[in-house]
Parts: sequence; structure tokens; C-alpha cells
Amino acid sequence: MARSSRLIKPASQDLLHLRVLRTERLSPHWLRITLGKGDIDRFVPMGYDQWFRIFLPVSGEEGLERIPAKANKLLGYLKYLRIPDGMRPVMRNYSVRAFRPASGDTGAELDVDFVLHGEGPEAGPASRWAHTAQPGDSVVIIDEGLSFNPERGVQSVLLVADETGLPAVANICATLPADAVGSAILETPADDDALEFDRPAGVEVRWLVRDPATKPGALALETLRDVALPADGVHAFVVGEQSLPTGGRRILVERGVDKEAISFVGYWRVGAASPSPNSAKADESPR
Repeated sequence: MARSSRLIKPASQDLLHLRVLRTERLSPHWLRITLGKGDIDRFVPMGYDQWFRIFLPVSGEEGLERIPAKANKLLGYLKYLRIPDGMRPVMRNYSVRAFRPASGDTGAELDVDFVLHGEGPEAGPASRWAHTAQPGDSVVIIDEGLSFNPERGVQSVLLVADETGLPAVANICATLPADAVGSAILETPADDDALEFDRPAGVEVRWLVRDPATKPGALALETLRDVALPADGVHAFVVGEQSLPTGGRRILVERGVDKEAISFVGYWRVGAASPSPNSAKADESPR
């Protein structure tokens, strides 16, 4: 899969055990799950597009207790695969949609937005889990840090994503300085997937709704060819189905954007199976 260069890793990548605090249906295709308790005080928020591996139980919590340390690395991943089928937790990759530190009697909270891909047998394992998640359910996460590199600039940005990148773009916008300017080109499969989010007044959002016959990312790539680029430079962030970041980076370089000013990563691939520890995103993951 397409990977961005110079990923920013967190200081610690320990296994963190968390619990579902509540769920909220945002739209027909979006469900927000708020996590907390457990090891939440050990989670260090980094803002921007911070992402993590999440391990979801498939038959009770016993499988979560058997997840090896460094399950996001090759040797740890091989140990993870030795957990028996039917017990092995599902591993997927998601972005932090929002993090709220502890305040008064309220503990810290981590919001994660799930795209719902049908129900029952038609849904992927993460969607099935999200549909049935209840307060008190357990998960395990491993922090993976940032793909958006603030060293490339935060004053002028170009954010491009399909629906799987919407949570990451929303959290980037929440982290940008108030005087940041730029554009966000966001492609979704339906009008109701265009969830509004807080952003600097100078960041314009352009929503693109594709029809079912159009390949994910195609509308965003077409729009990227004509979007106005600032003369004094921009930090581009291009994510989604892997043809979007690879094609988007190519278009931007052809248009004169410095390669070093582009953060790009493939979140998923049409028809792909579960991610390996070295893949940046999952096939159904709205990072």
C-alpha cells in the first residue's frame, strides 16, 4: 500500500485495554463509539491524524488477553496469528476522531467513528462489532502516531480524502491553528455521509458525492487536477483507497508541489483482505 514518508511515531506503543463508554449513531452509515476507562490515562494525544491499531473481540474477552506485545510488528503479528480461530480478535486501523482529557469527575474519552457497511453477513467484522457494541465491552489499542507531518507546515493545507479519511481530516482541522487556510476535498458515497466538523474559517470544504458505479477516489482525483494551489507553498495530505494517494501525489508533483510537502497514505484497497502489521490502513477502516 502507499505509505507516507517520515511517519511520526508515539513515544510508547504499549497495549492499552479500554472499554466502550457509549455509542452514537451519527448518520445511516456512521457510528461513533466512545472509549475510556482501563488504560485510557496512558494514551497520549498527538492531535492531527493520530491513528491506532484496534483489536476487537469476536467471542468474549479471552482473546484480548492473549494479544502479544508488539502485535503491530512482524514477530508480534505472527504470535497474534497463533491465537486460535474463533478466539483471535479482529485487528483494524482507525483514527482518533476526538480526544477529551479527564476533567473533574469525568475520565478521559476517545471518540472513534466507524463506517457501517451493511448489517449481518454483509457487514465486515469491524462493522458487525460496531453494530452490537455495548457500554462495558472491551477492546485493545496500540498507538501508531501520525501520518500528517506538522513539520511540513500547518498554515496552508490541502486535505484530500475519501470517506475513510473523514475522521482524520476532521481531527487535523481541529488541531490546526485558527489562522490556517486551505482546502479540503472530501469524497463520500452518499449525501448523508458528509458529516460537518469544526475547522479554521480559512479552510474551505468541498464535498463530492460519487455514484455507486464510480471507483472510490476518482472524483477527488479529478477535482485535484483543477483545485487552486497557493503560490507560496502548501502541505498536502492525501489519503483513502490506495489509488487516491498514489494518483493524488503524482498529480500534485506534476503541478509543481514539492514531494517533501506531501503526506500521503493508502487506507485501504478495493478487494483487499485484512491488513498485515506493515500495512498502513485496513480494508474497511475510516482512519
